[in-house]
Amino acid sequence: MTEAPKKLYIKTYGCQMNVYDSERMAEAMGGQGYAQTDRPEDADLILLNTCHIREKAAEKVYSELGRYKGLKAANPDLKIGVAGCVAQAEGEEILRRQPLVDLVVGPQSYHRLPELEARARGGKSAIDTEFPEEMKFDHLPARPKPKRGPTAFLTVQEGCDKFCAFCVVPYTRGAEVSRPVARVLKEAEGLVEQGVREITLLGQNVNAYHGADGADSWGLARLIRRLAEIDGLERIRFTTSHPRDMDDDLIAAHGDCEKLMPYLHLPVQSGSDRILKRMNRGHTAEEYIRLVDRIRSARPDILMSGDFIVGFPEETEEDFRATLALVEEIGYGQCYSFKYSARPGTPAAERPVVDPAKADDRLQRLQTLLTAQQRAVQDSMVGRTVGVLVEKSGRLPGQVVGKSDHLHAVHLTANLSPGDLVDVRITESAPNSLAGILV
Repeated sequence: MTEAPKKLYIKTYGCQMNVYDSERMAEAMGGQGYAQTDRPEDADLILLNTCHIREKAAEKVYSELGRYKGLKAANPDLKIGVAGCVAQAEGEEILRRQPLVDLVVGPQSYHRLPELEARARGGKSAIDTEFPEEMKFDHLPARPKPKRGPTAFLTVQEGCDKFCAFCVVPYTRGAEVSRPVARVLKEAEGLVEQGVREITLLGQNVNAYHGADGADSWGLARLIRRLAEIDGLERIRFTTSHPRDMDDDLIAAHGDCEKLMPYLHLPVQSGSDRILKRMNRGHTAEEYIRLVDRIRSARPDILMSGDFIVGFPEETEEDFRATLALVEEIGYGQCYSFKYSARPGTPAAERPVVDPAKADDRLQRLQTLLTAQQRAVQDSMVGRTVGVLVEKSGRLPGQVVGKSDHLHAVHLTANLSPGDLVDVRITESAPNSLAGILV
């Protein structure tokens, strides 16, 4: 009689890279006889893949762990693990504060997860938050080949050397490391064989990619052009980028590579040169604006997205008004904005804070402006014909939902299946999506 597979439940917090990492962890444990479940109650192993970017990230993890006490009491064989950036930052403290945790693994060590799980089942301490010399991707199992959805993430670069004053990434993900060209291409080709038609290349600082190809080193633009040669791969995106690594070749690729979609997430964080310097961003507001001008010259229809932090230590009203002015100048189609929250161990955490009421007010004013810009861009799509990659069925009978070239969600009623790439004329703009008809 065949033994029933053990069950793995993974809860993923944070960025797209964590989504990718969770997939790879599930694949690694699949080789140990685990099948995924979406119910923690059914699990033999629970993993929390954590993010350390937002405020009180660690406390949210401890709160979530507290919910599993009853499951552990009912099933003493249940193993619980914490992975990702909170695991990297907290380390042994997690095991001390929450004894029900059996294993802790950082984002650069999860290729060792099967070994840690076996150690935990043997009753031994199972923690690994090292930055190993070997690259984890070299030790992960080959990706399985089941049929999958039409879109996929593919990590090509990890870590960051920029050391922005507010950011924990250099401490939790380590120095910038790029995967070899051959391994990226092999994984991309495997994804396309499984039915993927759109790949988003991921990295903490993805446009710093410099992957080895023998003695040669490839930049991100060269990698994108080579990926575009894969039959069946129709769309390529990348995120997240730093303005300092947006080189001439990558800008040109937006104009000459048809499969590279007209959408770019390019965080700036502030429009004030004084605050940008205090953030250690390494560029001025004017340099950022001129960079966007060059990108738009290469690809006039590109939709710009960005990140902003308001209430950064020592930010004045004048500094904030400079941010509003930059937003007006750029005209974003999508943006993410946050009130500053101190990350322990970063330089900015030691600086005087802005009055929380003022920071709240600034965030509301910024988000009002950004929302108006987003709506204006979406409304401008009405009447235009855009490419749409169908991803899933909609809520209404006969309805399907997909993403446009510009990453807008698009609803339409048509006899289509996930993976279909079609032309759609946009007929309606809603707050967070578009609707259209098949051309």
